[in-house]
Amino acid sequence: MAGLNPLTSQGNLNRVATHIVVPSYPALNVQPGYMAKSQAVVTFDGPFVQQIGSATGVVNSPEPYVMAQVVISLLRSQSLANLWIVQTTTNGTIGTVNCYADSSVMQPIQISNCSIQGYEPGAFDGADPTVRVTVKGTFYTNSSMWASLTGTLAAVI
Repeated sequence: MAGLNPLTSQGNLNRVATHIVVPSYPALNVQPGYMAKSQAVVTFDGPFVQQIGSATGVVNSPEPYVMAQVVISLLRSQSLANLWIVQTTTNGTIGTVNCYADSSVMQPIQISNCSIQGYEPGAFDGADPTVRVTVKGTFYTNSSMWASLTGTLAAVI
């Protein structure tokens, strides 16, 4: 097929699409206008599947969850940054946090049973407005492993 571009479209990122939603505490919701340029970073701690060595290979053991964290870069010049530190003085446990990416093709990442684990106000030097808030919780994985358990329990009960 001569003349066709063999390259796949790489898509687009939309910086103003990134946002964080805290359903139990909507005052903590973060829209792009409240964020520093680094916005939000989501990471997962640990493998989604443990691989246990055997004599001739590995045995896969799926994890039902992994720990996850989101570091939100807030603007110290906005009152929302202060709301987050105030939240730690009353209740640092904030429930579910939904993280929306800068890409329309990526589904939101839901982190459950979250708590505020860190608050870094940054340098008070008039040059960097970034406050970093670290939230940690549970990211559920390998949901299909529960299907076989449900059938087994139904047979036993």
